[in-house]
Amino acid sequence: MIQEIKSGIYHNEYREQSPEKGDYIMFAQGRSILMRKASEDIAYLHFEEIPTQMSYIYLFQININGKMQKFFLGESGKLPQSIMNDYTYEPQNVFRTKGPDYMAFAGITACQLANWYAATRYCGTCGMALVHDGKERMMRCPKCNAMHYPKISPAVIVGVIDKEQERILMTKYAGRDYKKYALIAGFSEIGETAEDTVRREVMEEVGIKVKNIRYYKSQPWSFTDTLLLGFYCELDGDDRIQLDQEELSIGQWLRRDEIPTEYDGISLTNEMIMRFKNGEEH
Repeated sequence: MIQEIKSGIYHNEYREQSPEKGDYIMFAQGRSILMRKASEDIAYLHFEEIPTQMSYIYLFQININGKMQKFFLGESGKLPQSIMNDYTYEPQNVFRTKGPDYMAFAGITACQLANWYAATRYCGTCGMALVHDGKERMMRCPKCNAMHYPKISPAVIVGVIDKEQERILMTKYAGRDYKKYALIAGFSEIGETAEDTVRREVMEEVGIKVKNIRYYKSQPWSFTDTLLLGFYCELDGDDRIQLDQEELSIGQWLRRDEIPTEYDGISLTNEMIMRFKNGEEH
């Protein structure tokens, strides 16, 4: 999966510090990250390449072949045209197909943090401008001392299996650009366990009951500020699908040899589908 970088080790401990020569500076606009134009591999700006004075926010470090490489967030609006002639903002979906792997993971993670910082400038309690905390990744209100941490939304990915006929419930989203097969998915509600989310989402989206819910694996999914929790479960009773057409365009049972999905090494959903396809879901 995308966070399982093979050529580096991710370190997210917050340490307030300033960039130095060789450090990467990330620039974000919405869900896009600044990258060098017409480059086969992902390439970001280094600190020494930026002639303009600006402030920086420390993001994280990645140990790349024994060398600790630091990543910082810069101010997008202050880059000179000389830089923009060679760089462009690419949408974050580019990280699904472009490498190296540690640069792709750095890009989506930086994008998530950049959006959180952009949306977390004022206190929701008293309206005061927030300040950076010096000890942890948190924005603090200097007036009422409220603490604001990065947004992470828990959600479930559900592989619903019909054991008797060796089928899995496959879906496609309604009204989205993403057209590949997926699994049942949804966000946890307040006061709800992850297992209750599984039961509710399956019932809401396809109208069936499930049993024997078992946890598989989690994945940080920075594309949507989500922590994904993967579960397999079994059909409990009637297999007739009652599709929520506002959420899904397709819901159908597929046997292992009918699944068109191929391994992509990116998402938890893909990994769970491939495990069933290869008979490894137990």
